[in-house]
Amino acid sequence: MTSSTLRKTLFEDRPGLARTIPFALYMLFLGARPALEPLLPVGSGRWLYAAQIGSVMLALAVLWGHYHELVERPVSIVRNSLVAVAVGLLVFILWINLDVPVLSLGQPDVQAPLDASGRLDWAWLIVRVFGAAVVVPVMEELFWRSFIMRWLASGDFRNVLPAAVGMRALLVSSLVFGLEHNLWFAGLLAGLAYGWLYGRIGNLWWPILAHATTNLILGAWVIATGSWQFW
Repeated sequence: MTSSTLRKTLFEDRPGLARTIPFALYMLFLGARPALEPLLPVGSGRWLYAAQIGSVMLALAVLWGHYHELVERPVSIVRNSLVAVAVGLLVFILWINLDVPVLSLGQPDVQAPLDASGRLDWAWLIVRVFGAAVVVPVMEELFWRSFIMRWLASGDFRNVLPAAVGMRALLVSSLVFGLEHNLWFAGLLAGLAYGWLYGRIGNLWWPILAHATTNLILGAWVIATGSWQFW
């Protein structure tokens, strides 16, 4: 058996694995960052984010052929695009207005990303916004909505129609998704919104678009206002 055949068999037999690996790489970098940053030159630790996003992109590219839900042809593109963007904008508005202690898991100490001259490090900011608005939505929607939410409904999750997921699976997956974020309650509402959108339209590209809209607007707002704690 060739390596390509072995890899194909491995991920076809374990479809959840293909959707977990990119997310696991992202979380591995996130967990290792506090230990790795002190080993790097002062001010360069933030560039671990580039390695984090790069590893996720590589995993997604290698495993892309196993994401059958991403080759489904979108329908009613204009109408569904407007709905997805509206959902993404609503989540953004909720996100920046739910930054209160009781709805948060602590307050992150995030400094402004400055270069050696004391100016904003625009190269890093571009990477940060690109990762948040392009890479993260694909990775997280594959894991949380396409895999976890449908898997909670049935172990054979690929045969679960998004509209048939059920309230329990939507609530549980959204709650755990929320706990992944510092603003856990805002994350819970975001998970419910993206999950609802997936169930309503039935195509994963629309919650990806909504998620991307949220993250893109949030990134622009953070840079414009200097509200770095939201990163």
